[in-house]
Amino acid sequence: MNSGAFLFEKSEYSSIKILTYEAIGISILCMRTFKRKEHYIRRLAGKAIGHFGMIENHDRILVALSGGKDSWTLLHILDNLRLRAPITFSLVAVTVHPGFPGFQTGLLEDYLRAHNFEYYIVPAPIHQLLLDKLTPDDTPCSLCSRIKRGVLYTQARELGCSKVALGHHRDDFIETLLLNQFYNGVIKAMTPLLRADDGVNVVIRPLVYVPEDDIICYASEGGFPITCCACPACGDQDQKRVKIKKLLSVLEQEHPGIKASLLAALADVDLRHLLVMSEDIIQSDRLKHS
Repeated sequence: MNSGAFLFEKSEYSSIKILTYEAIGISILCMRTFKRKEHYIRRLAGKAIGHFGMIENHDRILVALSGGKDSWTLLHILDNLRLRAPITFSLVAVTVHPGFPGFQTGLLEDYLRAHNFEYYIVPAPIHQLLLDKLTPDDTPCSLCSRIKRGVLYTQARELGCSKVALGHHRDDFIETLLLNQFYNGVIKAMTPLLRADDGVNVVIRPLVYVPEDDIICYASEGGFPITCCACPACGDQDQKRVKIKKLLSVLEQEHPGIKASLLAALADVDLRHLLVMSEDIIQSDRLKHS
């Protein structure tokens, strides 16, 4: 029987719906592609966790679940790693409801319950605070992010979590680097492992090595219930980060590997060739050789 033959032979006595090998082949191919992508992302996340010592035995990790592709990927990859890891750790998903009209958590909650994830939906008056504090010309992202982070830190303490996991990926790291250089005059990005200013909470970013394109593919093939935050500024093409993302996309197309090179640069800083004081260079050399 060739590749186009019917899986079920139709007869006059049968009402079986005819399925072709092509249809089944496509379904199997999609599943294989999803599993390969999952394995690839899991390997990169595991590599990052090992490199930076992000997860320890008996950690209880709060996973910040916004409902977007990045946070769904983070939750599933950490759960995959949890089942395979030689250490024991647990996960709890927390979604901060920002109060934006139109933000719905129904599908998100249905999915979490169906897959037996522990989760909490936490309301926060972010929408009202933005209306009170920002002018029409201000970008709300920075203030919204700080408020959400504060809510997550509070929840981590109340839920007995030792770590807060965020879904920032490779592209977020390098976009932040360029944003700070272009607009703030500082060489600064993100760190995969951070002890927060409160001295209590520890933030981890296990997707630091994962390209955004792979996350988009994985989340799409995984059928996760992607939920928009309903923020009015979401998708604004005039935002600085959107412009940086477009710039990087063009450069990556012209010179493949530029994004990987930028991420590598964050781990290979030579202070001797920057405008820094000699004391800082001496201290940096000491740290490198300690």
